[in-house]
Amino acid sequence: MSQDSATATEAARKLTGRRRREVVAVLLFSGGPIFESSIPLSVFGIDRQDAGVPRYRLLVCGGEEGPLRTTGGLELSAPYGLEAISRAGTVVVPAWRSITSPPPAEALDALRRAHEEGARIVGLCTGAFVLAAAGLLDGRPATTHWMYAPTLAKRYPSVHVDPRELFVDDGDVLTSAGTAAGIDLCLHIVRTDHGTEAAGALARRLVVPPRRSGGQERYLDRSLPEEIGSDPLAEVVAWALEHLHEQFDVETLAARAYMSRRTFDRRFRSLTGSAPLQWLITQRVLQAQRLLETSDYSVDEVAGRCGFRSPVALRGHFRRQLGSSPAAYRAAYRARRPQGGVLESVTTVLETSVPAQGTASHRRAAAAASPGPPPVTATAAPGGPVERLGVGPEAYVPGRPALPGQRSAP
Repeated sequence: MSQDSATATEAARKLTGRRRREVVAVLLFSGGPIFESSIPLSVFGIDRQDAGVPRYRLLVCGGEEGPLRTTGGLELSAPYGLEAISRAGTVVVPAWRSITSPPPAEALDALRRAHEEGARIVGLCTGAFVLAAAGLLDGRPATTHWMYAPTLAKRYPSVHVDPRELFVDDGDVLTSAGTAAGIDLCLHIVRTDHGTEAAGALARRLVVPPRRSGGQERYLDRSLPEEIGSDPLAEVVAWALEHLHEQFDVETLAARAYMSRRTFDRRFRSLTGSAPLQWLITQRVLQAQRLLETSDYSVDEVAGRCGFRSPVALRGHFRRQLGSSPAAYRAAYRARRPQGGVLESVTTVLETSVPAQGTASHRRAAAAASPGPPPVTATAAPGGPVERLGVGPEAYVPGRPALPGQRSAP
């Protein structure tokens, strides 16, 4: 499913002027979160040639006048301005400070010009809003953090927003979901440019999986955009959430909204950023998750209480969305909770159903010291607190072929 070499070669041939394929510009704005901003700096800004990772040249560019204030009261001073983007073959927008604020016109002009001159444009998380504001996502598939996908779809109706994907590769424009999905997309870019071995070597240095299974479905909740409260579809959506235990389909919802199926599909997608059938299946799977965590119902009973026509249907959708069977998910969840005063290891449970991902010696060999930081200076702003940032543990369950959690250009 990854972008083929012919497409990558074509993208490289399109570069004009001083632009070079190996030059990556990262566009930073004031108010952007430090974690998302640091992802492309770490991936493209550190020389790891000793580990078999080809070197990129990083240009950290301020998208507006500095200093740029970020998470925890830190202030960043970018070594380059917007003019440096003219040398980049790839331009990354790691995040945007607010989905309700318009990006600076000068930055949007620079992105449009870069795209016209053949540069690959990348938006991580809410960076997709900047790409959309520049008109670079019109008529294209894209994704962003699932929380903001409905807003992106409603504000830019010409963008085909898919909140299920970890990232979307549409050739010369790429977008990712939130936070860790930015790492997935950056690894995909390295894989596209230099092959699987280079991406695998980088993943080992970062101590992350080279390919993650699944998409954003496992993180979706029942949340809908605030705007839905005043929309006529709000009553239909509320009814659906209260009656998930019943067997009904999208035609039933369309009839309750007094709309044709076609009109209902269009209105629902524009409001939520998701097709009604996919949204309904996701809600049923989420309900199944809750019952598996909080009840002793059998898998067959859970299927019936979540509106699935059969346990087979539940198992199929559950595995597609969460990368695990219902039974394995329940076992892993309960292993994390005290049972009779003893806390089991999740690893013990998963080893019964998931193949091992390398021996202990392999894991020890993968741990290596990381070189110094990229060329960005950061200082604590006067009076600003400095927060400690961390990432919680996450279980990665393999199982789907090719490269799951992404949509690539055909």
